[in-house]
Amino acid sequence: MTKLTSITKANAEDFQLLADIGKVSFIESHGNSASEEEINMYVSSKYNYDVFKQELNDPKSIYYLIHHDKQPAGYSKIILNAPHSNIQIENVTKLERLYLLKEFYSLKLGLELFNFNLELSKQNNQAGMWLFVWKENQRAVSFYKKTGFKVIGNYDFKLTETHSNPNHQMLLMY
Repeated sequence: MTKLTSITKANAEDFQLLADIGKVSFIESHGNSASEEEINMYVSSKYNYDVFKQELNDPKSIYYLIHHDKQPAGYSKIILNAPHSNIQIENVTKLERLYLLKEFYSLKLGLELFNFNLELSKQNNQAGMWLFVWKENQRAVSFYKKTGFKVIGNYDFKLTETHSNPNHQMLLMY
């Protein structure tokens, strides 16, 4: 981590910051996956104060923020001991979100935040990490493959009642 970069655990004061980063980064990476109306409906329902307040109060949801030069750049959310029917191991972490604002892509902050979460997962005696990623988000799919993830299945990510996006389910074993 550079001196300009810091990773801190999100806390109760970070509700709005998480919601704002979530909205922007979701639109940046998924904005063309559905109609503008469907995208706006999704981000309005998933990236708001009430959702983050509830999730930050859930001890299973572990959020970290990454800042660069004191500017918020992104965040992650992991869930330890999150089994899935496609995965035949116990003690596995779900990487639920690894969001980075587009303006910070070239600084490789996503990799720093990912490696931080990987070490956190290992320190908690996890045997691997899994995630869902939209198949059309080639930047993300390539990133996860480079870090060692393998595609193990498919998942339809429900964006709205009438629209879903095809996702890969990926797994990284330690």
